[in-house]
Amino acid sequence: MPGGEDTQDRMREVHLGSHTIQTHGAGLARKHTYDWVVLVLLAVVVVVLHYTPPFTRFVGVDMMTDIRYPVRQSTVPAWSVPIISIACPVAVFVALYIARRDVYDLHHATLGVIFAVLITAAFTDVIKNAVGRPRPDFFWRCFPDGRQLYDQVTGAVICHGEKSFLTDGRRSFPSGHTSWSFAGLGFLSLYLSGKIKAFDRRGHVAKLCIVILPLLLAALVGISRVDNYRHHWEDVFVGGLIGYIMAVLCYLHFFPPPYHHQGWGPYAYFHMLEELEAGNSNNAQNQQSAGHHHIGLASEHHNGRSRNDLESGSV
Repeated sequence: MPGGEDTQDRMREVHLGSHTIQTHGAGLARKHTYDWVVLVLLAVVVVVLHYTPPFTRFVGVDMMTDIRYPVRQSTVPAWSVPIISIACPVAVFVALYIARRDVYDLHHATLGVIFAVLITAAFTDVIKNAVGRPRPDFFWRCFPDGRQLYDQVTGAVICHGEKSFLTDGRRSFPSGHTSWSFAGLGFLSLYLSGKIKAFDRRGHVAKLCIVILPLLLAALVGISRVDNYRHHWEDVFVGGLIGYIMAVLCYLHFFPPPYHHQGWGPYAYFHMLEELEAGNSNNAQNQQSAGHHHIGLASEHHNGRSRNDLESGSV
């Protein structure tokens, strides 16, 4: 029954504060050593994919109309994307850890958001390199001085722009800024919705505002990429879709759904409590059995003494 589940969850929240980094952190880290090794390897894969040259798609004179937008500075620079998608969510996790003292929640939330962002980055870069779509400002990357040159036979562009800048100009689809942002902030949105019990069917609109805020910030990052002529709208849409799907998958790997009555904590926390409760139950049963055995021995000793007294005529 819902009332019984709420009562049980409140009782389980009482245990919060007894599982800190000092008491359980080292053991938890050892238990998930392989997970962190996988994250390091995944980060290496992302770096390699980032420097892998993309597919050189044919670009002709007739295609220049849609990719002739001016080159502009990015409103959201590349160095700030890991801060937005990873550092900001982790800062929220740390703040909640300080308040709740639950190392299981801190560890699994941090592991989950980093994995969500890295798997999204790898997925995004693979598609970028495979598609090789020109960015909206490709014309000026190809012809920085405005002097156009095309192959007389095929009509393909013959670029004379700066090589690395030109290579990056062929990595438009999908948007990496957007996919990273929706992966990290989408994970944060799901995390907050579980913590504040946004879907407890009590109709508190303020909770939804908190849940939507990270998604709004991620959407603004995507919009900035279109405004800066670094991406087409399709790039941003697909990037956001990839990021959010990965966020949902990674979140549900570590946490119950936000609408679940246990959505405020990670699976690992409840598994630990079940093991603890099972251990306490076994100890109680053992103590009870030992008590019954002791009573039985005492009763047997008393009965034997009574029989001896009767036989000797003492009674």
